[in-house]
Amino acid sequence: MENKKVLLGMSGGVDSSVSALLLKEQGYEVIGTTLELFAGSSCCNINTYIDAKNVCKQIGIPHFTYDCKEIFKTKVIDDFISCYRDCKTPNPCIECNKYLKFGFMWEKAKELGCDFIATGHYAKTEFSEEYDKWVLKKSNAGKKDQSYVLWNMPKDLISHVLFPLANFEDKEQIREIARNNNLKVANKPDSEDICFVPDGNYKKFLENNSSITPKKGNIVNTKGDILGTHTGLYNYTIGQRRGLGISNPVPLFVLGFNKEKNEVIVGEESKLYKKEIIVKDVNLLLVDTVSDWIELEVKTRYSSKLAKAKIREEKDSSTIKVIFEESQRAVTPGQSAVFYKGDIVLRWRKNCIKGDNYARTIFKNRIINWKSWNRKIKGC
Repeated sequence: MENKKVLLGMSGGVDSSVSALLLKEQGYEVIGTTLELFAGSSCCNINTYIDAKNVCKQIGIPHFTYDCKEIFKTKVIDDFISCYRDCKTPNPCIECNKYLKFGFMWEKAKELGCDFIATGHYAKTEFSEEYDKWVLKKSNAGKKDQSYVLWNMPKDLISHVLFPLANFEDKEQIREIARNNNLKVANKPDSEDICFVPDGNYKKFLENNSSITPKKGNIVNTKGDILGTHTGLYNYTIGQRRGLGISNPVPLFVLGFNKEKNEVIVGEESKLYKKEIIVKDVNLLLVDTVSDWIELEVKTRYSSKLAKAKIREEKDSSTIKVIFEESQRAVTPGQSAVFYKGDIVLRWRKNCIKGDNYARTIFKNRIINWKSWNRKIKGC
């Protein structure tokens, strides 16, 4: 194999460190890089840089750091704040992947003469004989698969992205490789919080870093009856039950918000379930259009279970109707919805999902994973 250069994103954790080892073993000329994103965050602190640099030194590859704090603030943190201001629940990792991992890092890779970029994500890219193109796929990691947060990879970049951990089934395999190679990060704990909110208190972060402040308002039912008061819309999310401070003969849950009236809308759990949604601003990766019903499975959150559904374009071709086989609970504004049929990814972006007026749901992003296509799908 002709030697290829690859720029590897390194967080100082075990996944990216083992990725560096594997890439070098596979004959790649590896360059490690750590992006400075937010001072004091779980993936941007002095220990992060030291761990990543030490790993690179140990295995014999160069390491660079880049100051990305400004773009991270503009594209990730500002979006995070904007979503909460608009009563959405964001997933900042998706924005970070779009603008930092597959945006800034790819530009730097080209400047360094690299043919590829790589990360320690659990996902897969490969050439599909069926579609005669490079595709993004689920990894072998099961519940740890991260294709959910990688939907926004530009299609012309897929052939230039490597995921060295694609075929591993669990994290312990990765840690064992690190231990066998005497990497000090072998037992380093995973970071599960939002990187720029390392203590997990996103409410405090919003109050300290934006104009969002506690503003009391009414908690109302779907009829508009006042049941209590809230402490600020950003303190609540769709499906929430605890912390409402109201009593009722049956449990009540957050169904949605009325931003204009500063109201939290609550109701019985049955009102949380949605059977149909309409998706607009669709961007397809593998096809140009979907003209007939397609059966698939969908996740409306990273941790949610797959649910069977079918989709089809509406008459104006700018929206797609999604009908679930079974109604789905607490579909949340700002989260990504990920559809699967087989394991190949097809992406959507800026999707608006319409439900009842009191629980209108807006999705920012969407992946669809396909393996085979039904008849009447154009553009393959």
